[in-house]
Amino acid sequence: MSSYAYLGPEGTFTEAALLQVPGADKAERVPAVTVSSALDMVRTGRVTAAMVPIENSVEGGVSATLDSIANGDPLRIIREILVPVSFVLVGRPGLELADIRFVATHGHAWAQCRGWTEQNIPAAEYIPASSTAAAAHTLLDDGAGHDAAICSPLVANRLGLRVLAEHIGDVADAVTRFILVSRPDTLPARTGADKTTLVIPLPEDHPGALMEILDQFAARGVNLSRIESRPTGLFLGDYFFSIDADGHVADARVADALQGLHRISPGLRFLGSYARADRREYDVARHTSDQAFQSAQEWVDSLLRSPTVDPESIG
Repeated sequence: MSSYAYLGPEGTFTEAALLQVPGADKAERVPAVTVSSALDMVRTGRVTAAMVPIENSVEGGVSATLDSIANGDPLRIIREILVPVSFVLVGRPGLELADIRFVATHGHAWAQCRGWTEQNIPAAEYIPASSTAAAAHTLLDDGAGHDAAICSPLVANRLGLRVLAEHIGDVADAVTRFILVSRPDTLPARTGADKTTLVIPLPEDHPGALMEILDQFAARGVNLSRIESRPTGLFLGDYFFSIDADGHVADARVADALQGLHRISPGLRFLGSYARADRREYDVARHTSDQAFQSAQEWVDSLLRSPTVDPESIG
């Protein structure tokens, strides 16, 4: 039976994403305090897979996930889930907006509510929490260092917390993207609406180094839907690139691009090819279709079948 880790505690948007996976509602679900601890449970075999956030439509990539999945034993993304995000402000009994001094929540949630908080509780100080649900849970503790929290309506209702304000996100239709991560022993089948995620170290910093990487995709008609740079942590100025590309490694154009990238950066890490959550298909130019690659290979093979002669004997 499958088991899953997720960024907890119960009531997080991550748990909501996990519950969209068929069978997850009946499987063992293990809340983790951090993204890295959830992924470590997969690496050690404690769980079958882990659900973690990777990208937000407002704030971009989730650095904790990008860094944790790029390092350590290899992992494989096998599914992505999109979850609409809505926030409420909850507070201790008897508290009014003007009384709030300390607000706890996850960093991404605070950033997505920055405009509302600056306008409505400008004197409030932000207290970092491992997740929005964790901030709400600790609000129930007498010794908590905050008097309010930003969390999901679901967890506020589940814990019976007093809601001081609803729909406080600066972008009404914000969406967070989550990924289901397993050990690297499975590869989801190609669907025709897929995404491939890669980690590409920059082996040598020189003018045009990034262009060399991007050219591998451009020359083969592979569109990039996300590209971010992250520090390796080895020394100042040393970075890797985290990339999402349209297509599946089984697509000839993507496979050919990966071969070119591997020649440039042998430390390339393949994080998986999997179905897009929105099932949106993409246009493939005729000259970058699988048929075009096959035809070109057959043409080259026909040339190589020609008899060879010693150049000295010609003429």
